[in-house]
Amino acid sequence: MGKLSSLKIFFTLILMLSISVSSFSQKKKAEAEIKDIMKDLDVAGLSVVVVKHNKIIYTNCFGFQDIESNKVLKENALFRIASISKSFSATSIMQLVEAGKLSLSDDFSNLVGFKVRNPKFPNTVITLKMVMSHTSSINDSQGYFNLDSINPDKSRDFAKCYNDYAPGAGYEYCNLNYNMIGAVIEKTSGERFDQYIKGHVLDPLGLYGGYCVDSLDKSRFATLYEYDSLSRKLTPAPMAYEPRSELIKNYTMGYSTPVFSPTGGMKISATDLAKYMMMHMNYGQYNGVKIISKESALTMQTKVSEGEGGYGLALRGSHDLIQGKAMMGHTGSAYGLSSAMFFEPNEKFGIVVITNGSNPAYLPGGNDINAVLRKTINCLYSNFIK
Repeated sequence: MGKLSSLKIFFTLILMLSISVSSFSQKKKAEAEIKDIMKDLDVAGLSVVVVKHNKIIYTNCFGFQDIESNKVLKENALFRIASISKSFSATSIMQLVEAGKLSLSDDFSNLVGFKVRNPKFPNTVITLKMVMSHTSSINDSQGYFNLDSINPDKSRDFAKCYNDYAPGAGYEYCNLNYNMIGAVIEKTSGERFDQYIKGHVLDPLGLYGGYCVDSLDKSRFATLYEYDSLSRKLTPAPMAYEPRSELIKNYTMGYSTPVFSPTGGMKISATDLAKYMMMHMNYGQYNGVKIISKESALTMQTKVSEGEGGYGLALRGSHDLIQGKAMMGHTGSAYGLSSAMFFEPNEKFGIVVITNGSNPAYLPGGNDINAVLRKTINCLYSNFIK
């Protein structure tokens, strides 16, 4: 071996060692910062995943999966991720659109099986796209755990479910929208909602999770904790994983769907959620598997209204989460949990952060994404991507 070759190998090894030391240093710095965030904001447990150049480059868990039993949080822990769940329903709808079984311009009344019309604007059709983008003029004032609330054949107060503006003319985030979307998936596909998601989204991507509590390993559930700001105490919220087994026994396809909470009931790990996120980041494909077409993926990511940073179809934009970056994704909040899934489709990086309980405080000027999520995402971006 010549002298030049030996020098080249030597300097290559030095460079590799330098990169390794730098990466280790950044990892330690990030983890120290995250522990400070957790202390400041009374975080029970925190699971994080970083994707860079289309690969998962960092995963970690901090704190507790269950405080009472001192069970530390593990990477395979399942969280009820709340409103990020809506994107699974929207993805399924796009599959059915591609199959020619429905259209985003369809009259929603015809799809869901009862009249969905704002009585203040009786001649204005509420379309499937309006419901998916929260521009339907429908609200959650009468609840969203039962479709009876908006069904004029079941409720005398159904008119209270509608706002004063015309469908398509305004934005209001509404959970009832997506529990009705779940019913449409059942009526159109002929499959029970939870089973459709498993068979057409989760299984093809190789992900473990779902909406039916009884079909999952309960030992993996991360206990969710609601926060009392006065006492700074975290209290378990067992209803987060209520199986609703008796209700499922008496299930009516296309109507009982809120039992599974299409609007917020997905249970999945942070790592598997990151893989699902990568599918959307790559416009419908992950690991060689095509879930939806590029056209459908772009439709979901295209803003319909200015709400929440530009809301599309269960995916929203954010231009201030990471300075100078146009991010796309969704957040979730329920039973004390806070979750975030955001990606940059052009630069091919993304971050998933889930906490099973914390102080839900917000930073000044950042009232759409709470402080735990915002600070942790920026810490991970600074140390692993920037």
